[in-house]
Amino acid sequence: MASILIVDDAAFMRLSIKQMIEPEGYEVVGEAGTGVEAVAQYQKLKPDLVLMDITMPDMNGIEAVKLIKGIDSNAKIIMCSAVGQQMQIAEAIKSGAENFIVKPFKKDILCAAIAKALS
Repeated sequence: MASILIVDDAAFMRLSIKQMIEPEGYEVVGEAGTGVEAVAQYQKLKPDLVLMDITMPDMNGIEAVKLIKGIDSNAKIIMCSAVGQQMQIAEAIKSGAENFIVKPFKKDILCAAIAKALS
């Protein structure tokens, strides 16, 4: 069972993602609401995959991706962004994210992106 860290500043979004992926056999091992928390949780939990929001307080998702990749170059990260953040998506991919999905997303798209990143 793959372990996943969910990072989003909106608690309802973290819950929504958790409810989509746990029935598919993924284990949510941690959650974070800021980029700073994401980096700390990654170091503590070493999840198989991180689902990372771009826009967050303290440190955005792109900066968090760079720090996590600096800690673990093999880290697998999928960026989750709202429509209209194409420039940030490109920067996230350049920074080491595996993929991106656009919010709001459907369960099948999210699970397909996770399966691809973990394969």
